Amino acid sequence: SLNHKDYTIGLSTVQIKNITIGFEICEDAWVTNRPARNLEKVDLILNPSASHFGFGKSLERQELVVKSSSHFNCTYLYTNLLGNESGQIIFDGEVLIAKNGKLLAKNKKFQFQDVTLVTHEIDFDSDADSEITIQVVDNNVLFIKAVTLGLFDYMRKSHSQGFVISLSGGADSSCCLVIVSEMIKRAISELGIDLFLQKTGMLHLKKELSGNEQDQIAKISSLLITCAYQGTQNSSKETFQSAKLIAESVNAEFHHWNVDEQVEKSVKQIENKIGRKLTWGNDDITLQNIQARVRSPIIWMLANLKNALLLVTSNRSESAVGYATMDGDTSGSLAPIAGVSKIFILNWMKWAEVNLDYSSLSKVNKLIPTAELRPGDQHQSDEEDLMPYSLLGRLEELAIAKGKSPTQVYDELKKEYLGNEAELVQNITKFYSLWTKNQWKRERSAPSFNLDIFNINPRSWYRFPILSSGFKEELKNLNSLI
Repeated sequence: SLNHKDYTIGLSTVQIKNITIGFEICEDAWVTNRPARNLEKVDLILNPSASHFGFGKSLERQELVVKSSSHFNCTYLYTNLLGNESGQIIFDGEVLIAKNGKLLAKNKKFQFQDVTLVTHEIDFDSDADSEITIQVVDNNVLFIKAVTLGLFDYMRKSHSQGFVISLSGGADSSCCLVIVSEMIKRAISELGIDLFLQKTGMLHLKKELSGNEQDQIAKISSLLITCAYQGTQNSSKETFQSAKLIAESVNAEFHHWNVDEQVEKSVKQIENKIGRKLTWGNDDITLQNIQARVRSPIIWMLANLKNALLLVTSNRSESAVGYATMDGDTSGSLAPIAGVSKIFILNWMKWAEVNLDYSSLSKVNKLIPTAELRPGDQHQSDEEDLMPYSLLGRLEELAIAKGKSPTQVYDELKKEYLGNEAELVQNITKFYSLWTKNQWKRERSAPSFNLDIFNINPRSWYRFPILSSGFKEELKNLNSLI
């Protein structure tokens, strides 16, 4: 009782004419002792939810809604939040209507509108309903739909005027460029140019547009996407050509410059102080890192001038093993692909070349992934620095998502690993060692989208101590097996 008025709390139903309506809220439907179990006979259950996106989650959700409607012999209406609500979590806006074990209606997810609507007429006195099929959607499709909606809302809710990308010509930065381009095209396709500019707070750009819709979209892309290829003496003409081709194909503003002068100045300054020359034999990491770090202030200047979001192009695999230069390539406001593995990005880029009609990705898809920080005659490659990306992706899944110990991971992988067992043990040891050493980098990482069923963001999903024993005993036991 409050102010002499009684309020019902706990389980309750609402009667509208002869229809009895019950309620579950979000997680209620997923727990064992769910409210629906304790409701009296109801005709309709409503479930308003805020269920974040993750690969495969929609399929689980559809199956849950259908089974719920069957188990409780009712119509079950599920509706989810839509958009990037708080920066890192994307909601797909899914609406599902099921009755007595049949899925009757669903909506189009990941829309750029403020709200979406789906209707379906229910005859509560009849079972003659037309069923639709539960659909399994390719993760490649889900990725581009989720990340473009996430980028759209992040840009407009942060009151930014576009995106800046340090474009290396490699897979990760090129992927970031493609998803920004797709965001613009998809949002305009759904909203139209005027509403797109209105929702993003950029109506002032209207005066710069002319020609047909395709011309106007190209102009908007050039105003909202800025790229820069920051080369050194260790950069190759292949990566420059790759960067230039993809930037031009999406109508991005493209710059290129050389940072050797800044690198040389920094190296000479420290050499003068320590009284010796830096060499690749003795100072490999130092000489690699300075090239990444001198690029950061310049690209930040460009982002500041544009009032734009600087994108971090790192993926989850690199973050897991610390394969990044802190305050270098980790610099940025948002890391849109940090929620997926490198092997996913490499495969997605090949898919996008064909299925999204980005023929300009042909060059980058033929390149061997490399940081291009060592002299060219050393033929640096990411997989030689680390391990095969396919193996690294499996280690992320087993060690992080499933929480297996080094020995358990070894027992699982030795059934599928094509190399010798000593090499497998060496790579597992490297993974756990690098994982524990580099937690401090993950603590300082830019915000990222949750995209997969797991991520390594310490602020939202996976907490790990900065200082630890580094799996010392577990790795000792692992290495004793060979």
